Formats: sequence, structure tokens, C-alpha cells
Amino acid sequence: MPNRSDTYVAAIDQGTTSSRCIIFDQGGRIVAVDQREHRQIFPKPGWVEHDATEIWAKVQAVVAGALAKAGLRADQLTALGITNQRETTVLWDRATGKPVHNAIVWQDTRTSALCTELGGEHGQDRFRDTTGLPLASYFSGPKAAWLLEHVPGLRRRAELGEIAFGTIDSWLIWNLTGGTDGGVHVTDVTNAGRTLLMDLETLQWDSAILSAMSIPEAMLPEIRSSAEVYGTAVGQLAGVPVASALGDQQAAVFGQTCYGVGEAKNTYGTGSFLLLNTGDRPVPSKSGLLTTMGYRLGGERPVYCLEGSIAITGALVQWFRDQLGIIRSADEIEPLAASVSDNGGAYIVPAFSGLFAPYWRSDARGVVTGLTRYVTKAHLARAVLEATSWQTREVVDAMYQDSGVRITTLKVDGGMTANGLLMQHQADVLGVPVIRPVVSETTCLGAAYAAGLATGVWQDLDELRSHWQRDAEWSPRMGAEEREREYGNWRMAVERSFGWHKEDRDAEA
Repeated sequence: MPNRSDTYVAAIDQGTTSSRCIIFDQGGRIVAVDQREHRQIFPKPGWVEHDATEIWAKVQAVVAGALAKAGLRADQLTALGITNQRETTVLWDRATGKPVHNAIVWQDTRTSALCTELGGEHGQDRFRDTTGLPLASYFSGPKAAWLLEHVPGLRRRAELGEIAFGTIDSWLIWNLTGGTDGGVHVTDVTNAGRTLLMDLETLQWDSAILSAMSIPEAMLPEIRSSAEVYGTAVGQLAGVPVASALGDQQAAVFGQTCYGVGEAKNTYGTGSFLLLNTGDRPVPSKSGLLTTMGYRLGGERPVYCLEGSIAITGALVQWFRDQLGIIRSADEIEPLAASVSDNGGAYIVPAFSGLFAPYWRSDARGVVTGLTRYVTKAHLARAVLEATSWQTREVVDAMYQDSGVRITTLKVDGGMTANGLLMQHQADVLGVPVIRPVVSETTCLGAAYAAGLATGVWQDLDELRSHWQRDAEWSPRMGAEEREREYGNWRMAVERSFGWHKEDRDAEA
């Protein structure tokens, strides 16, 4: 049983496939975890949706579950933090609290034609100087614009202030703090920075971009810092301060204590996201990366990052399991891949919905190359894992080109870090050590840390750094010549993925 005098902070991690609540003690150790999956809705090819009402119900369930497992009451929590799947877009009725449509998920590609149209003669870079982002279907602003255009009567209601826009953080905070009865409509800089609507310098909504996308400002949340008390929870968490919000990848940066310029982390989930701390000034990317918010603590100067977003990494293992049926469970892939010494010349480029960084090619589609009769399912299993390492290598190279900062180690987290073969290959292809922390749930930890800083549980970043502990480390073993030869093969395979969806995309436009 918990000690009544101990201090506890809860974090809600609302992810792409599930929602979790983790309760941490003052030492940053996990006290209890509860997790529940939600449905993935695929109305058409390339379309991905979630039911926001279902997500809110699952969040309430995991909060209750974590409290029960910890043997704690809500009044024993000092603070609550939020971390969330980014870019996933919800529009809801302020009076009823009901979403006007399913949430459009970050993976959804229905706005590709709209983004091409918005780019016009300027192309993908039309808003990049202001937002740090290319015009791509990934981001939430175009998703909101699509809903305004396709849900009957919605635009008029939005202009009248009857509709609220939010990414998942806004949806949860609004519901946690009262919903239709006084719910707080806010977002933080990290989530706002992924909408394609926020000015990276002023940290405010950009009126020119709102006008270009025909998005009424009346529907937008107030932009706040990542660590401050937004409001007080009602219901099962009555009285608990809601004190942080961070997009999941930024939360992982914070949980991995990457507080110094040049510190980097990679999170391996459905996709993978590598972020490099570039300090208190945004670094423009010329190499296909995103200039993004890292975090902002209260009234302090914001911290910026370069980000390489990879759409498909862990999802490729799921495809190998579910669509091909070669393995029965994800953990079977490592021994199968380890049963051969190399990939047999096979490469898999998982451009299932285009390629993200550093290419941003929505016309790309997945390819398997280099096949001969020698190749077995074990070689393909190895190629599945290596696809994650090579995509990460491309992002690291782009970061160096943009920032001049060379990564000396890579901190890693997420489910795929349990795969030692993958982590060794990652170290091999980067030529630097790969380090996994003791607490691998770094997204939740980051949200908890930020909420705890806002409420005095922890005093400063140095105290948080003191909690970080190494669990495992992989050092490079591959020779430079082999590394570059294999990398050249990978780049050839990537080129083969280009152009497959071009005719369909032109038809849509």
C-alpha cells in the first residue's frame, strides 16, 4: 500500500491505438499502469478515424484502473499531466459536448489533394517559414479545413463560435475540467505547433494562414505553455490540477531529459520520431525535417527541436504479423530474424501511406526489393527490422546537414526497444551507441515531470536529470565500408518506392 505522505503524479497517455494512465512517485518510478485499446476506423483506403467519445470513455476507465491498482484516491494525486497522439483532429459542439464527426487521425491522407491545392505555385513550403512545417496531410489544420467543407452546416456554426477545434490534448482537458459545464478550451505550444496554423516565433495562431485555409479563429483553443495549471479536474479526479500537456514525441524528449542542445531521442512506436534539441531558436530545415516546438515551461523561453517523423516502423511488424501471417506475435520476429546472418539482399520500404521525413512523398508506396530464390521468411523478417534502422539513419543524416550538430549517442524508448537485434543494428548503421533508460515509458514520464514542475513536486530540470538511469546500451560493431554499402542499397530501394500513387493523386486534384 502507498505511504500517505508520499507524493504522486498521474499522466494520461492518449495514443494512436490505446490510452494509458501511469502513476509515478516522487522518484519518477512507476507505481501503477492501466491501458485500454480503442477502435481503428478505416472508412476508405488511406482514411483513418477514431471515435473521440470512445477515447474519452477509455481515458476515464484507465484513470480509474490505475488508481485502483495503486490503492490511491484521487485526492492523493498532486497533479495530472496529458500527453497525446499529435495532429489527430476533433471538432465538437460546445453546447452538447458531442463530436461532429469521427476524429481524423494523423495517419489519414484524405487531405493530400487539399494540401496540393493550398500550396499552389509555392508548393509544400508555402507556410514553412512561419510554421516550420511543409504542407502535408499529416498535420491537423488541413484536417479541420476538410471537416468544415464536408460536414453540412459546420462552417456556419464554427463562425458563430458554436464549434470547438482541438487535438486530443484539448479534447481531454476540456472534458476533464468540466466539458459543457465550464470546460477549459486550451492547447499547448507543442500541439499547436503541429496544426500548420501557429507562428513558431510568436506562438500564436497566424491570421494569414487561417484565412488561406478558411478556418474561423472562433473555434480555436487558447495556446498555453506545456507546464502550467490549466484548470482543476472534476468528476473522478475532482480537485486534481491539470498541469501539463505535451504532444507524445515532445513528452518523450522531456522524459528522456534531453534538455541540452544536441541531445536527441528516438521513440519507436507505430511510427518513429527522432527529435534533436536545438535550443531557444528554431532551426529552419533544408533537408526534409520539421522545425517544431520541444516544450515551454511556464513563462520561460520556449525550446525548439528538429524532428524526423517516420510513418511506419512498428506498424511494419504488425503488417508482417497480421497481413502476411508469417509470425503469430510481434515478439517472434526477433528470433526469426536472428536465425540468418543478414537480409539476403532483400529490403522492405514501408511507404504504405507515402514517406515522411526526409522525403515527404505522398506518391510513394511500399516495395520489397532485391528478391531472389535464396530469400526466406527469415531474411524478410530481418529486412522488416532493418527498415526501421535505415529510415532512422536517413533522419540523423538530415539533422546533421541542417544543424551541424553530430549526434554522439541516441537515447531510445518505445515498444520496439525490447528488440535487441534491432537496437544493435540501429547502433551499427548510425555508428554511435544506442542507450535505453530504465523507465522506458518516457512519454508518460515526460508529461508527469512537466505537471510536477508546474505544481512544485520537482524543483528544476537538474532534479529530473538525476532520476534518469541507463538500462541497456548497444555499441556499433559494423565496419564503415559495410555500413555505407548497405546504406547505398537501402537508398536504391527507397527510390523504387517513388511515383506509385501519382495518377490517383492527380485524379483527386
